[in-house]
Amino acid sequence: MSQTTPTVNETGRLRARVPLMANEPTTLVEMFERAAREYDKPDALNYKRDGAWRSISSAEMVRRARHIALGLYSLGVRARDRVAILSENCPEWTLTDAGCLMACVIDVPVYPTLTPAQVCYILKDSGSRLLFLKNRAKYEQLKEVLDECVELERVVLFDEGDGGEDEILSFAEVEARGLELDAQKPELAQQLSHSVTPEDLATIIYTSGTTGEPKGVMLSHSNIVSNVIDCADHLSFGASDVVLSVLPLSHVFERTGMYMYIHHGMSIYYAESMDKIGDNMREVRPTVMLCVPRLFEKIYARIEDRAAESGRARLALLTWAVSVGKLYAQYTLDHLHPPRLLALKREIASRLIFLKWREALGGRVRVFASGGAALPDEIALIYVGAGMPIVQGYGLTETSPVISAGNLEENRVGTVGKPIRNVEVRIAEDGEIEVRGPNVMRGYYKKPEETRKVFTDDGWFKTGDIGAIDKDGFLRITDRKKELFKTSGGKYIAPQPIEQMIKGSRFVNQVVLIGNGRKFPAALIVPDWEQVRAYAEFKGIDARTPAELIKHPRILDLFERQVAARTKELAQYEKVKRIALLENELTIENGEMTPTLKVKRRVIDEKYKDVIDRIYEKDSF
Repeated sequence: MSQTTPTVNETGRLRARVPLMANEPTTLVEMFERAAREYDKPDALNYKRDGAWRSISSAEMVRRARHIALGLYSLGVRARDRVAILSENCPEWTLTDAGCLMACVIDVPVYPTLTPAQVCYILKDSGSRLLFLKNRAKYEQLKEVLDECVELERVVLFDEGDGGEDEILSFAEVEARGLELDAQKPELAQQLSHSVTPEDLATIIYTSGTTGEPKGVMLSHSNIVSNVIDCADHLSFGASDVVLSVLPLSHVFERTGMYMYIHHGMSIYYAESMDKIGDNMREVRPTVMLCVPRLFEKIYARIEDRAAESGRARLALLTWAVSVGKLYAQYTLDHLHPPRLLALKREIASRLIFLKWREALGGRVRVFASGGAALPDEIALIYVGAGMPIVQGYGLTETSPVISAGNLEENRVGTVGKPIRNVEVRIAEDGEIEVRGPNVMRGYYKKPEETRKVFTDDGWFKTGDIGAIDKDGFLRITDRKKELFKTSGGKYIAPQPIEQMIKGSRFVNQVVLIGNGRKFPAALIVPDWEQVRAYAEFKGIDARTPAELIKHPRILDLFERQVAARTKELAQYEKVKRIALLENELTIENGEMTPTLKVKRRVIDEKYKDVIDRIYEKDSF
């Protein structure tokens, strides 16, 4: 595939226009069929059941998807109807998605972590006729609200043995219906799949809703296919790659990632659960993984915890190795030869620390791709120094999702790389990033006014993110436009960069910056309790439980010093003047974070109002 280097013109706009080649797929249906023809992999999809990994070949994947398409047709589902999928990652999720695409049916992914009321809203708003669920237990959780969804006709359960009722079918029953219809009308499957055009909607993906109610993002086949193809040069995926799928397929990052894996003939393994990722990595030994920054942080935090548990000497060795690795990474990322002494130290660090770390993650990782949120520079340097580079990308559900991405050859820490082929980026006068390209959505479902608001008069999509383009064409994100807050003194503050600085402390698990309309910024901090307990024991502090520790003066002093040390370069008006420690981690289940692990700031403001008010009671600054 030919490529071009984006250039910056006098308007600060990046151009990267290259037409698609004629032999590339134009719909996701063509993409699935082409992958089966060209690669014919015996282990296209892999899943663990009864303690053993099992495989589905490329040919079987396409054959079963066609039967699901026909099964949907036999149930009266027709082109452009909506079908919802609510399940953890599994091969049935991908097969159902492919079946919908082949039937020209629009699928609606739903996060398994959403509340019944949120699920009900999406089903009603989308007008979904069928709902695919993991199992009967999930059905029982949702049963009451499903009765309110008048357009919902049937539920299909993935797990074997479930089903058997008029309105509840098993996945196997849907496939059997398709197989029977295929025998009766052998030409129908091809007629359905050939009727799909690039401009047909492939999916409606509902946004996480950090503010307001979720909106259904309409993405066409051409939106997604263009993104899959135009990311190829950045991520360098190939048929020899093995990927462990860990992010939810209901999120556009992993969803488009799945299409990339299939398009490039990769072997895909579904992680059993978030708790089993470590075990699965050692079993599967992936070469590639798409992750969110929180997962990278947790992996490293666990490594720190284990070192601390092994004693001061082991922790000191890890700290030394990491400092050497970060310095080495800075040289290599700048394409400079490290000094001989530094190279020797890094070799020693690799043998003593990094090799074991790499082996713990399977031993074959050649690249991690990070998206969904800002990746802290510290974490990026640590992983590069350890020999497992992370490349960061940037995008939104509305852009299918990738706008820009780094690559191994040009991996500039602190940026989200350069725009992918055929995507244009410009910076508006107020700093907002605006985008134009074949990946930009068709609009929000049944919300024409909301759609109009996010497009400029000349047709560019307004991302809601604030950023800048450097002289070499790399894009840097500074914050979400809606998350900027103004102090009572009239100063605007971007919370995310300050939060990332504070999270550089090993004692900090999570942090949320506050201060809108107040005299100064403050921080709500969830401590890393293992690190804090170890510190308390070492210092002889008579407190053990989180409830005791968050109130102890010496622990509060520790966090105040940690924050001050990591934010000393900030302007005076940006500096955090006070903190409060929170006992419990912010979670999706408690409604404090989105399914993509972004903080819901409005929820935090409401839920911790008393804590925030106490911070500002003695307003002596």
